Amino acid sequence: MTFKILTYNNISSAGLNKLPPKEFEVADNISNPDAILLRSFDLHGVAIPETLKAVGRAGTGVNNIPVAN
Repeated sequence: MTFKILTYNNISSAGLNKLPPKEFEVADNISNPDAILLRSFDLHGVAIPETLKAVGRAGTGVNNIPVAN
């Protein structure tokens, strides 16, 4: 099984290299992703696909990610 990872912003290759291509498809134009990796991109107002299982933030805080309180 290959997991689809949608990236926003420039994610460091040092981090992306930890995702083996046999297991992860990583790109900035993936539809129906399993996960999203972002830095400062604001996800508020973005339609979250039903396939999404995780959001990874390269940074601190979650002010740019719509999470329930």
